[in-house]
Amino acid sequence: MRPYELSLTAAADAIRTRRLSPVELVDSVLERMARVEPHLNAYVTVTAERARRAAREAADDIAAGRLRGPLHGVPMGVKDLIDVAGVATTASSRVRADHRAQADSTVAARLSAAGAVLVGKTHTHEFAYGLTTPQTHNAWDTGRVAGGSSGGSAVAVAAGTATFALGTDTGGSIRVPAALNGVVGLKPTYGLVPRHGVTSLSWSLDHVGPVTRTVQDQALVLAVLAGHDPRDPASSAVPARDYRPGPGEDLSGLRVGVPRNYYVDHVDAEVAAAVRGAVDRLEALGARLVEVEIPMTRYIQATQWGLMVPEATAYHERTLRSAPELYQADVRTLLEAGELMPAGDYLRAQRSRTLMRREWARMMAEVDVIAAPTVPATAVKAGEETITWPDGTVESVSDAYVRLSAPANLTGVPSLSVPVGHDTAGLPIGMQLLGRPFGEDVLLRVGHAYERTRPARELAPAI
Repeated sequence: MRPYELSLTAAADAIRTRRLSPVELVDSVLERMARVEPHLNAYVTVTAERARRAAREAADDIAAGRLRGPLHGVPMGVKDLIDVAGVATTASSRVRADHRAQADSTVAARLSAAGAVLVGKTHTHEFAYGLTTPQTHNAWDTGRVAGGSSGGSAVAVAAGTATFALGTDTGGSIRVPAALNGVVGLKPTYGLVPRHGVTSLSWSLDHVGPVTRTVQDQALVLAVLAGHDPRDPASSAVPARDYRPGPGEDLSGLRVGVPRNYYVDHVDAEVAAAVRGAVDRLEALGARLVEVEIPMTRYIQATQWGLMVPEATAYHERTLRSAPELYQADVRTLLEAGELMPAGDYLRAQRSRTLMRREWARMMAEVDVIAAPTVPATAVKAGEETITWPDGTVESVSDAYVRLSAPANLTGVPSLSVPVGHDTAGLPIGMQLLGRPFGEDVLLRVGHAYERTRPARELAPAI
């Protein structure tokens, strides 16, 4: 196995035991990037010289016995909403073409302190306001969408041009591209990972989280990212901890919620079958399946858009009026729509979310996790704008992709997307596990137990 193909866990172990140098690993990733990046366009900025310099410094530190932890010397990509001092943060937009960060975001500072090596900033759907990341191509089929808005991060990890990456998730923007590219994506509990220094889409829905190749990798990154930061008003005081799942696969006594509604409506048959097969594997590992009724389903999408649209418009108010021509047409349309939304609608969306959180807490008291599809369909072809379901219902691609992921943003609960197979076209399918607030350890335990039953050959695209 070539260094760029290693999971974070495997790479960290090889570096710790001196079987692999950070210089070898970073060089391998940059060489891989040179070969495949022209076909994928996952990166808006590549920091190759900075990465090589950091890798040499990491190698010297480790040789001197100063290993900082499992991220030391490991190459990462960072979504281009997240400030890294001295590097441009463009949000993949002409609006911020000349913006260069003066200081690290909280998450970038924590990763830097842990010794992670930045290889570049990854593309996002402009200002994270979309579900496809149109400038980036799917790692499994370059004629299909990458998913968004953290499409660049997911493609980079899937293709081996980063060992792990950071994304943001406002309505599914980590989990959707993770599912469409066959990697693992985590939207942590709201407030667990600080957002200081991260360009906002919708302040009450935004989350920062990792994209990795394995569930175990997630635990290593989350332990570095999590923890209170007073500069983020929503940051929780819950301390970071060791999230690593145990080595066993026994899930005896664990209750897995299986939705009887909402997550089963308008879902592709191959996606539904793959997720059901994964749930059956959890049952075979000892979990008890419990049917659950998802509450307030008729209000989910209206509440999501009712919060996100006005909050996004408020953030962009000044630039939208001074330079509207710099925005892409789809994003500009959404931002202008936000100017027309009455304050009463926004307040009603806030009330709806409060009720939804209460009802979800009642539901989650009956189970430990809920297992459901991450997205209802695999990656559509680039340029396709709608999905037509067998009953004749036509749904926009954005609505379809956000529909099953948005509940976790509205309620703030953690959600982990794990690969569970492929459709007949060879495209990845994802299952999301949703848990109780600050229950990331349970999600990672379940995801890891399932992951250990999968063939290793499923984990990498053939690009």
